Amino acid sequence: MMSPEFTYSDLLPVGPDTTKYRSLGTDGVRTLKVGELEFLEIAPEAIEKLTSTAIHDISHYLRAEHLQQLADILKDPEASPNDRFVALDLLKNANISAGGILPMCQDTGTAIVSGKKGQFVLTQSKDEVAISKGIYDAYTNLNLRYSQLAPVTTWDEKNTGNNLPAQIEIYADSDHYDEYNFLFIAKGGGSANKSFLYQETKAVLNPKSFMTWLDEKLRSIGTAACPPYHLAIVIGGTSAEHTVKTAKLASTKYLDSLPTKGDAATGHGFRDLELESQVLELTRTLGIGAQFGGKYFCHDVRVVRLPRHGASLPIAIAVSCSADRQAKGKITKDGIFLEELEREPAHFLPETTDEHLNDGVVNINLNQPMANVLAELSKHPLKTRISLTGTLVVARDLAHAKIKEMMDQGAPMPDYLRDFAVYYAGPAKTPEGYASGSFGPTTAGRMDSYVEYFQSRGGSKIMLAKGNRSKAVTDSCKTYGGFYLGSIGGPAARLAQDCIKKVEVLDFAELGMEAVWKIDVVDFPAFIVVDDKGGDFFAETSKPITIGMGPKV
Repeated sequence: MMSPEFTYSDLLPVGPDTTKYRSLGTDGVRTLKVGELEFLEIAPEAIEKLTSTAIHDISHYLRAEHLQQLADILKDPEASPNDRFVALDLLKNANISAGGILPMCQDTGTAIVSGKKGQFVLTQSKDEVAISKGIYDAYTNLNLRYSQLAPVTTWDEKNTGNNLPAQIEIYADSDHYDEYNFLFIAKGGGSANKSFLYQETKAVLNPKSFMTWLDEKLRSIGTAACPPYHLAIVIGGTSAEHTVKTAKLASTKYLDSLPTKGDAATGHGFRDLELESQVLELTRTLGIGAQFGGKYFCHDVRVVRLPRHGASLPIAIAVSCSADRQAKGKITKDGIFLEELEREPAHFLPETTDEHLNDGVVNINLNQPMANVLAELSKHPLKTRISLTGTLVVARDLAHAKIKEMMDQGAPMPDYLRDFAVYYAGPAKTPEGYASGSFGPTTAGRMDSYVEYFQSRGGSKIMLAKGNRSKAVTDSCKTYGGFYLGSIGGPAARLAQDCIKKVEVLDFAELGMEAVWKIDVVDFPAFIVVDDKGGDFFAETSKPITIGMGPKV
């Protein structure tokens, strides 16, 4: 068999850039002639400025298209009341965050920067250093959170105190020979933890088997990453790592201009628009909705098909959450440019007020004996929307671990675990003049292993966080009379401005944002997700499925 004639295509042949940019000036940018060739020379300060400004902007502003999708939920008669409530809260949050003080999410993420450097671009030092300096400046000067843990030993970690190190990747770019193009991402733990790689076989590669397989995988994502999601699915890939990386890029809309058809000669990747539409329809039948039941589990879907080795079928799934944080940037001979995000999102807010969405909300006074609060919650069914006023204690991963370790060594359980509802969260820095920094919920599932231990000893009877819980938590709540309340994932700035009135460290101050805090809240929104009768809202959205050609499980 003769080899076909040589032809070449990029594996991901992205089309022309139609992004709208704003100028950050020309300082540190000049052109340089060497013989007949003209080079673009960029000083480190220009890269630092672009990077720090990008981190600021993606922490406070969103793309107009994303905001419009939230606004459209409020206009959709098929959206559930809970869909609309979440969408409205996220729009309010965007409006507060756009003030430039409170970031849109308390988890201000891992900084991820991808650069494409043209062959005629000259820089004066190691580019990773300049990018890291820009990230350092943003995180240390803004009201952002430090989330990066440095391994001191294999088992011991310490927060770096500046959110470094970042993930920085720089590639050669022959298409834009005199430009330096960037993609800046701030990826929070919630959505990063919902990136998945599956090693499948040809048996999944047909419409019926694939959609059945996907139904199960999408349900397993749950709500811990703060839907509505921008969902990306990549089928195939030349390696496992390239498949996952492509899914992350697709979730940021970076690959939207890919071809929409394949090519047998070159094997380049393409978008399958028809399958995107089918998958989006599937997400709207899951019943999960925008966190607490309904239609809007996803805003949109991207499906990318890649070539593969005949013996391998990697499939990756990734999401971008309600904190849809990314922006393109570039440096050209004309200066420094950053993607224009929406700086005045107020016009996306509808005329609808809270009163239109408050049907059935139950007010809960937390400043009464725990037995009384539990008795009040027990009157109401799953998915009931509640409004919390009173005192909460805040404790998450490290605090739970330290408390259990102390109890294992014979210390009594702290009274605050018995007396108050426990909010799983960790705040961003508190701006001057505010009671709190951005302070939204963290993923509940990471604390599942502690629930039975604490509840059996009289603590953690009411838990507040985001996302689904394990069956062990449901069983424990039924046995010991506990509740898990779901907080809306995403509106951390609104919670800080409107709902949290006082914050003080209660225990383990040395843990920084992971300390135990005591906070006073007013009209803090939540939903009953797990009750004292063995009910679990998220369990109701699961169902038996058929995987490939095999039996039901």
